Amino acid sequence: MMKHTSVLLQECIDSLVIKPNGIYVDGTLGRAGHSSEILKRIPNGHLYCFDKDQQAILESEGRLAAIGSNFTIIHAGFKNLKSELQNRGVDEIDGLLLDLGVSSPQFDEASRGFSYRYDAPLDMRMDQSQPLSAYEVVNTYEFNELMRIFYRYGEDSFAKQVARKIEQARSVKPIETTFELVDIIKSAYPAKVLNSKGHPAKKIFQAIRIEVNDELSELETVLEDALAMLKIGGRVAVISFHSLEDRIVKETFVRMSSQPKIDKRIPLLPDQLEEAPYRLVTKKPILAGEAELKENNRSHSAKLRVIERVK
Repeated sequence: MMKHTSVLLQECIDSLVIKPNGIYVDGTLGRAGHSSEILKRIPNGHLYCFDKDQQAILESEGRLAAIGSNFTIIHAGFKNLKSELQNRGVDEIDGLLLDLGVSSPQFDEASRGFSYRYDAPLDMRMDQSQPLSAYEVVNTYEFNELMRIFYRYGEDSFAKQVARKIEQARSVKPIETTFELVDIIKSAYPAKVLNSKGHPAKKIFQAIRIEVNDELSELETVLEDALAMLKIGGRVAVISFHSLEDRIVKETFVRMSSQPKIDKRIPLLPDQLEEAPYRLVTKKPILAGEAELKENNRSHSAKLRVIERVK
C-alpha cells in the first residue's frame, strides 16, 4: 500500500463526536485513514464506506478487517449514498465524513493520468469502469463545451484560448497524453503567465477532472441526501480542497442552518420563532495546524466544515 497521510485526521474524528453504537459513513474511503479511526471507535456500530476506485478498495479492505468486521465497503460514488444505504436497510445515520478530491496515491500513480507532472495516457477516472475519461473530454467536446468547463471548473481566465488551442491540435491528431496536453495548454498562455507562480496546467487539469468525475454535482446530491438521513445529534463533516467545493459546502450548510423565513408583519416573541433543523458547528472552516502543514503538503488547501442536526 502506498503511504498516505489523512488530512485533518484528528479534527475530523473530534468533530464527528462518534458514538460507540452509531451508524457512520465515510463517503471517500481512499486508503482508509479516516475510516480506520472511525471503526476503532464504534465497536457496537457499523461503518459504511464508499469509493469509486477499485484499487483503493482492494488496498483498504485488509486494513479495516484488522480492526473489526463491522464495516461494509460499497464500490460506488457517494452520490448513491441514499439508495445504497436504503438497499441495506439503513434509513438514518449518525455521521458522514467526506474527504473530497483526488487522493495522494491517485495523483502519484502516473498511469491514472491525474497529474500534469507525469506523462501518461489521458484518463483521470476515479472509477475506471466508467466510459468517460479525460481523453473523450479533450478530443470530443465541442469548443464551447471545453470553454465552459475551463471557465466554470478551472476558473481560468484563458479558458477560451486554451479551448481554441486544443481544437486546433486535435484537428491534426488526437491528443493522447498528459504531456501533450500540457504543451498545448502552455502554448495558449502569454509568457508573463507562464513565468508566474504555479503550474500553468493546474486549473485546466482540475477542470477536466471535475468534468470526468462529475464531482460538483455529486457533492450537491450527497449533502442533500445525507442531511436528510442524519439523526438528531448526528453530524456531517466535509474536507474540501478548492473554492468550488468549499463554496457548495458553505452555502448548503448556511442555508440548512438558517431560521425559516417569516412574515415580518406578524409579531412573534423569541420563543415563538421556529428553530432551524441544523446548527453550524464551524462558522469558519477548520484549517491544518503548523505541525500538519510541515508534514503533509496536501493539507495547505484543506478546509473542514461541520454541521449538526438539532431537530
